[in-house]
Amino acid sequence: MTKFTRREFLELGSKMAVAMGLASSAIPDIADAMESLATGQVKVLWLQAQSCSGCTISFIDSEAPGAGELFTRYISLLFHHTLSTTQGEGCMEIIHKTSEEGGHILVVEGSIPEGMPEACVIGHEPVGDLVVKAAQSATHVIHLGACAAFGGIPGSDNNPTGAVSSPRYLKNKGVNTPSIVIPGCPPHPDWFVGTLVHLVKYGLPPLDDRDRPLMFFGKTIHHNCPRFYDYERSTFAKKFGDPGCLFELGCLGVVTYSDCTTRYRNGGINNCIKSGGPCIGCSSEFFAKDPALPFYRKGEKKA
Repeated sequence: MTKFTRREFLELGSKMAVAMGLASSAIPDIADAMESLATGQVKVLWLQAQSCSGCTISFIDSEAPGAGELFTRYISLLFHHTLSTTQGEGCMEIIHKTSEEGGHILVVEGSIPEGMPEACVIGHEPVGDLVVKAAQSATHVIHLGACAAFGGIPGSDNNPTGAVSSPRYLKNKGVNTPSIVIPGCPPHPDWFVGTLVHLVKYGLPPLDDRDRPLMFFGKTIHHNCPRFYDYERSTFAKKFGDPGCLFELGCLGVVTYSDCTTRYRNGGINNCIKSGGPCIGCSSEFFAKDPALPFYRKGEKKA
C-alpha cells in the first residue's frame, strides 16, 4: 500500500468536509479518520445479497477520493463479493475469520431472502446466515442501497423469495448491532464514504427515525428542488421535457428525503430532476413496494 503524507490526508479531509456539509474546522478530524481507514485500523467487510450490484457500481464512481484510491489506499476492504479477486474457499475463509475476530464494520448490499434462504448463497451458505454472524461481531452495520435499506425491488409485494430489508432480517434474528441505513437506487458514493468517515472519527452520525444520516437525508427533494417555485405557482409540466414542476408526471420529491438536487452524480454532472425526470422516491421506504404505484405516472393532482 502506498503511503500518504499528512498533507494528502488534509487535502482529502477538505474535500470530504464539503461533501459532508461540515465546517473547515472538521478537516483535521476527517483527515485522521481517513488515515485510520488507510492504515487498516478500521476493517470493512462487504456482503452482497439480493441486488443488481448497482450500489457497488455507484460506489466505484466516487470522485473525491476516486475508486482506485478508495480500494488501494483508503479503505481496508477485507472482502467484496463483486470486486474481490479471491474465490472459493479463500473468500469463505476471510468471511468466517472476520466474523470470528469481530471489530469490523459490516456493509450489507441487497435484500435477504428470508422466505427462501437458498435463493442467495455464498460458498453454499445462505447469505442470511453469513450476514447474521458478521453483524453479531461487528461494531456497526451499514445497510447500503434501497434493497438493503427497505427491501427495494426484490422485496416488493408478492416477491417469490420472501425478501426483506437487512435491518428487518437482523431484528428478526435478535441482532441489535448499531445500524445506519443509506438508501437509494443507487446511493450516492458521498453518502457511503461520508458516513464511513463520520463513523470512524465521531461515531454514529445523527439519524432520523429510519436510521438514515440526517446530514444527507434531513430534507425532502422538494425542499431544495430547482423547480420548487413552479410548484408554488402551479406551473406543471404536462409531458416529459416540458418546463415546470414535475409533480403531475408523478414526482415523489415531496415525500422523499435526500439531498439529490444539491449533490449531483457522475462527477457532478447531473441529477434526476435536472435531467427532466421526476423523482421516483428511490431513497424512501415505499420505493417499489406497491405494484399499483408505477415509477412514472401522469395525471397527478396537487392537493
